[in-house]
Amino acid sequence: MAEVRTEGAVESPDDSTGVRTGRVRLFASMCGLVFVMNLSRVVFAPLIEPFIRTFGISAGEAGLVATLAWLGSAAPRLPTGYLLTRVARHRVVLAAGGVLTAAALFTSTVESPLGLYAGALAMGLATGVYFIAANPLVSELFPGQVGRAIGIHGTANQVAAVGAPVLAGAVLAAGTWRDVFVIVAVVAGLATVALAAFARRADLPRAGADDRDFLGAIRSQWPLIVSGVAIIGITGLVWNGVFNFYVSYLVDAKPVTEPTARNLLTLAFAAGVPAFWFGGRLADRLPYVPLLLSLIGAFVACVLALTAAQGLAALVAVSVLVGLVIHSLFPAIDTFLLDSLPDHHRGSAYAAYSATMMLVSATGSVIVGSLRDLGVGFDAVFQGFAVGLFALLVVLLALYRAGRIPSGASPA
Repeated sequence: MAEVRTEGAVESPDDSTGVRTGRVRLFASMCGLVFVMNLSRVVFAPLIEPFIRTFGISAGEAGLVATLAWLGSAAPRLPTGYLLTRVARHRVVLAAGGVLTAAALFTSTVESPLGLYAGALAMGLATGVYFIAANPLVSELFPGQVGRAIGIHGTANQVAAVGAPVLAGAVLAAGTWRDVFVIVAVVAGLATVALAAFARRADLPRAGADDRDFLGAIRSQWPLIVSGVAIIGITGLVWNGVFNFYVSYLVDAKPVTEPTARNLLTLAFAAGVPAFWFGGRLADRLPYVPLLLSLIGAFVACVLALTAAQGLAALVAVSVLVGLVIHSLFPAIDTFLLDSLPDHHRGSAYAAYSATMMLVSATGSVIVGSLRDLGVGFDAVFQGFAVGLFALLVVLLALYRAGRIPSGASPA
């Protein structure tokens, strides 16, 4: 899922060309780091089949690898939210880059499924710390152009999702899956070194001055936090299960070749690049909750259409549509929450929402893999997901019509 801005940035009194140049360089290094951060989360999906062949594990055990990466991304978000009330954001970002570099190198050397699980978890942990710390830092570097900066940062994040299947396919054609993690480690290390160098020279803004009561923010804003988790948590679970097994599903059920299936997964992620912009623009113009519920309904239709699609042309069309819809939902939910939360609670409450939402959505791939191990067909799994998500949509719509989904923050 995509990480969007926090507001209430503190503008530096020095707006000189030199200050801006230093911040632009720092921001450029962060765009390189966010690329490899997201790459390290999504690259497990196109490598599931090589993992099965290398370690002789089942589909459920292979799915657990991807689930651990996403659980790792969820686990540190609450403590990182608290940490940011005490430690400068750029230092936390640098620590995340160092952890990712070491974890990727470790993963490239593992010789057992247990080692693979540990490496996936460690890489996920690094990404969770990064996204909670980097988001407010980006918004504060350019207080007069927050939306533009967040948009560029988010685009770099989504380009990684697009590039993951391409990178995996190219590396597998020339080497092994281990080489993928060597590449991740090298890029993460270079970006982290560059960020450290630019951070020493940049005029960094003072961040989080008013957001100091972490638990108080959660207590005050829990209705909005719970609403956000209810809206996106199960939807994210379904998407996580679908995209992590997208290649395996297409090869098994349609059928298409493995390279073609990887290209279709790439197409779904590529559709997310314009979708992030489009979803944000829709959120600026339409009421938040009706927009979010409409996008969930469209996603249900896309999942059902995927199970019904036959032939390459239909699969191409469905892959584009599912990518557009789900990636429009991410900036819309973030805009809803971040625009509704007050400045003095925004960072802490958003961290609580993000951690909880990630814990729910991270289980998608292991659920799919476990059901497959029990002999349930992919079509039945995905159709069951769609039916369950539609039932949730009906409940959310009823709650919205009854005025039980808040459209703004609770008073402090």
